[in-house]
Amino acid sequence: MSAAILQVFLFTLPAFGIATVGAVIAALRPPTDKVTSLIQHFAAGIVFAATALELLPKERTQSPLPVVIGFALGLALMLLVRQVAGTIEKREQASRYPYGLLLVTAIDLVIDGLVLGMAFSSGEKTGILIAAALTLEVLFLALAISGAMSKAGIGRAQTMMVPPALALLLTVSAMAGRMLFAGLGTFPFTVFLGIGTVALLYLVTEELLVEAHEVEETSWAVSAFFAGFLLFLVIEMLVEA
Repeated sequence: MSAAILQVFLFTLPAFGIATVGAVIAALRPPTDKVTSLIQHFAAGIVFAATALELLPKERTQSPLPVVIGFALGLALMLLVRQVAGTIEKREQASRYPYGLLLVTAIDLVIDGLVLGMAFSSGEKTGILIAAALTLEVLFLALAISGAMSKAGIGRAQTMMVPPALALLLTVSAMAGRMLFAGLGTFPFTVFLGIGTVALLYLVTEELLVEAHEVEETSWAVSAFFAGFLLFLVIEMLVEA
């Protein structure tokens, strides 16, 4: 294993750890809807800041064509994922096991992992900061999956094991992404960065915040979003100092 791939592996371990902790907590004592909403807002703020401040830091000042192409392809990809998710959810309504949620989460983590691999290919600092942001996303996903499985009457052991197993997809796809995107030229690499940017923005606007707003909005929840954004901004400033 090369040093670059080992680095990606090490910086995805916190996501696996937090998925394990989140799964155990949700299985033993599921958080309330308001607490879950706070976590969603906080994670959304961090991921949004990471996307806006880190993922396309230099390519914006160069040719806009690859960015436009990347955004168009990224939007098409996420709309396809959304359609597939909707179809699966309709088919599993009569099923006790939340197969649709697990499949969509798996797809989401694979895409996020590839984006993380791209981020590390772009630069070590960018990769580390994106990894930190995605770790918070994994916490929310672990809570959501364990909560759904518990409500469906799935055994506690399986409820605790599935989220960490899914979190491994982030690690594997990030390592694959680091190898895949390392040798790309500027134009195709920027196209893929555009796709990755759309994927993360979709996560924030169409998943985290949409689900968070299913709960009655509070000042604490709104503040949590901006607290997450500010935290990432401060961390970035400290790293740059």
